[in-house]
Amino acid sequence: MNIYKNFLPKKTFKKIQSELMSDQMPWYFINGVDYINDGFFKFTYVFIDEYGINCRENFMKVIQPLLSKLKAKRFYLVKVNLLTKTDKIIEYGYHTDFDKGCEQFDGKTAVYYINTCNGYTKFKNGKKIKSEENKLIEFNTKIKHKGSSCTDEKIRVAINLNYK
Repeated sequence: MNIYKNFLPKKTFKKIQSELMSDQMPWYFINGVDYINDGFFKFTYVFIDEYGINCRENFMKVIQPLLSKLKAKRFYLVKVNLLTKTDKIIEYGYHTDFDKGCEQFDGKTAVYYINTCNGYTKFKNGKKIKSEENKLIEFNTKIKHKGSSCTDEKIRVAINLNYK
């Protein structure tokens, strides 16, 4: 696992943060965090899916500096997730982000944190990575992990990337 604090230059990061956390961001409601109708919900926006670019050009421009720095051969899934504040921290279920053929997919997953909050990403070995703005964690796509809600901010926002 690799952890990079201050992954992008501050000015570049602030541009991404302001765009993704603006009232102009077209979030899509998902009735479930781990699976549909699991009793939780999240908002998401998919930039790239397994078929290619899945959004308008202006939204791709927002995250292009992040994609460029990762120097991937191919992105399989790039999306941003927004979880809302809860009264107590909720840990969601362990998962991999790119489950279609994941057993054969030997790539990388990255989580790039857009805001700082008391939410985190947790791995089966017990390691917790705090949500801190402009931090990126990178690990093998086959490694199961889980996210959490936050209690100290209105929202928790992170970009999930799966690539080779």
